[in-house]
Amino acid sequence: MRFPSESEIKRLRKSLDITQLELARLSGVSQSTIAKLERGGIKGSYETVTKIFIALQEVARKRSKASKAGDLATRRIVGIQASEPVKVATELMRSSGISQMPVFQGRQHVGSISENRILERLREGERMEAIGERRVSDLMEDAFPIINEDTPIEAVTALLSSSHAVMVGRNGNMTGIITSADLLKLL
Repeated sequence: MRFPSESEIKRLRKSLDITQLELARLSGVSQSTIAKLERGGIKGSYETVTKIFIALQEVARKRSKASKAGDLATRRIVGIQASEPVKVATELMRSSGISQMPVFQGRQHVGSISENRILERLREGERMEAIGERRVSDLMEDAFPIINEDTPIEAVTALLSSSHAVMVGRNGNMTGIITSADLLKLL
């Protein structure tokens, strides 16, 4: 196997759509060193260049493994029924370490609720206790888009630019959920 030259760092980094700062974090090499290497201002040591190429290779490997929505989806869907109190939703989000979740009526995905929506009500002057006692359906936002497990990751990225999350399904059943945090795992 041929070891790539320093001049290929920028091309490979751009093809993976990562910033110099992200590459620095992943490789343990400073961003300024990466910038100097990319513009040919310095010659990197074997160790430095190896760290960078290993990081680039790891990003490419992770991305090739997760090429479809089903590969990336978190299988454990944390959701809540529309009839539950908002207080239960906030406790569930806090204990699960999430900031938004799908809302169901029975098994049907009917909406979503997020910390931002709850905080918005607080900023509007509604008392915390009153919000906690309301039904999730009162604060519910639009349902997350639902996509097939075979949907390409690029389409998921586009959907997440306008939605907090994307539900993944197969044959009418929800099989997972994808958030921006899941996409960042590919880096």
